[in-house]
Amino acid sequence: MDSPTDPVVPAKTPPSLFIRLVASALFTGYSPLASGTVASALALLVYLIPGFENPYVMMTAMMAAFIAGTYVGDRMEAYYGPDPAEVTIDEVLGMWFSLFLLPKDPVLFISGFFIFRFLDIVKPYPARKFDRMSGGFGIMMDDVVVAFYTNLILHAVAAVRVFAGL
Repeated sequence: MDSPTDPVVPAKTPPSLFIRLVASALFTGYSPLASGTVASALALLVYLIPGFENPYVMMTAMMAAFIAGTYVGDRMEAYYGPDPAEVTIDEVLGMWFSLFLLPKDPVLFISGFFIFRFLDIVKPYPARKFDRMSGGFGIMMDDVVVAFYTNLILHAVAAVRVFAGL
């Protein structure tokens, strides 16, 4: 029987359906295989919507994803533990940032998909440092770093293609 001096441990309440919907990027985070890749593919499909490549549209979407992802990442981590696989909104943000300010060229967006996924797995410095941080900010930032690297690589590829006349 509990005594009045026993510490009160709050019940672990599962995140709401809305939190899970946003955090898992429309439930891609619950994919049994490669949830990050599935979420990245969803982000690429959204990118392919005509007009989405507009810098104002992309910046608005990326800011919303970062703010929402940080918030829902905190809630999901509180329930599921550190950097839960169910949270894939970070992959969506990362994929969009990878393609930011680039021409909508199949060579770039297809190679960007694979480069982003590779770097997200390898996690070059300082992405690994952010990956080890707790909370929604850490969940989001490791993908932002990887997306920044991907974006730089893709801009170099785009420049070479322009100068080579491809």
